[in-house]
Amino acid sequence: MMPSAPPRPFIKWAGGKRQLLPELFAQLPARIRTYHEPFLGGGALFFKLQPERAVLSDLNERLIRTYRAVRDDVEGVILALAECPNDKDFYLRMRARDIDAAADVELAAWFIFLNKTGFNGLYRVNKQGRFNVPFGGYKNPTICDAANLRACSEALVGVKLLHTDFRHVDEMTEPGDFIYFDPPYVPVSTTASFTSYTRDGFTLEDQTELRDIARTLKHKRVHVLLSNSSVPTVHALYADGFEQREVYAARAINSDGAKRGKVAEALIW
Repeated sequence: MMPSAPPRPFIKWAGGKRQLLPELFAQLPARIRTYHEPFLGGGALFFKLQPERAVLSDLNERLIRTYRAVRDDVEGVILALAECPNDKDFYLRMRARDIDAAADVELAAWFIFLNKTGFNGLYRVNKQGRFNVPFGGYKNPTICDAANLRACSEALVGVKLLHTDFRHVDEMTEPGDFIYFDPPYVPVSTTASFTSYTRDGFTLEDQTELRDIARTLKHKRVHVLLSNSSVPTVHALYADGFEQREVYAARAINSDGAKRGKVAEALIW
């Protein structure tokens, strides 16, 4: 019997970290008591590392419910996705649904379908929490990757999945834990913001509070790693008590194709 392929992110997420995994792995401690990731997104580092103990969280409740459904009833998610055609009218009907009252499996199929067939894999909502990304019009998107969903489900067994804010992470960590913060990035320009993945944006005050929490965790002997934009604001925020390194990643999520390409990012620890 052929061994199953290792899990990889089952959704596309702005700022996903698959291509930066070698850089991230270079900063991992030799031993990790419990792995924490409070801005879960696509979970690339988690799926690559597959730690024995993990706490994954995000303020996007739909995202966390999707992960729970993949963990707890992956076959139900696969069956629901198998019924979803790559069709614009169907997409628009799905997009317009008031999905939050649905069961987790139904919501997960909705979430993954829109992610695979919406424009550029974006997740974006308006102030009312309505998903508002246009149809992608792709010829043959992989709406249901059953093998990978099963691999992800297996990797998520025993993992705590929490709908909560990053501010609660201090009370969940102990010395020897490792925490990876991958927040919404400080924009490189006034038009380059991807902070609308929840109804509320991520402000400079939030960035400063995150910095303060990271500093507290370091004093608590928790291993900390952060990603953010390599811009003067970020470098200044983390100038005291942190080390920084610039890395480059190709970014495909941009409405203007001419602006897609390698951009500088900061790794901070």
